Amino acid sequence: SAAGVLVCLLEYPRSRRKKGSTMERCGQKYLTAVVKLLGPLTRNYYIRAILHAALAVPAGFLLSTILGTVCLGIASGIYLLAAVRGEEWRPIEQKPRERPQVGGTIKQPPSNPPPRPPADARKKQPEVGG
Repeated sequence: SAAGVLVCLLEYPRSRRKKGSTMERCGQKYLTAVVKLLGPLTRNYYIRAILHAALAVPAGFLLSTILGTVCLGIASGIYLLAAVRGEEWRPIEQKPRERPQVGGTIKQPPSNPPPRPPADARKKQPEVGG
């Protein structure tokens, strides 16, 4: 059961994406502080892969925990693949909200005219059968 608590501690806080935004889970900031406190031991995906594989070994000896063993083995493989690709866990930090500048919200009128069709296409076509 201590292994389950350790796995939950590691897996609950989401990592920040390289591009785009990441939604933080409810209450994640508290566990993020714990994971950040442990430093490279929890940020490095090679270490996570080894930890998950090591936790899977004793669980494999009982039939009742074989499903957990398979899940830990798959997680270990995924972390190993992510580590080989150069990924690591990064905390989601809240950016301070910037107040919009009053002058920055006023847009300048466009300096270029809107695109228009060529002159011959703009000529009105004569109506047939009036």
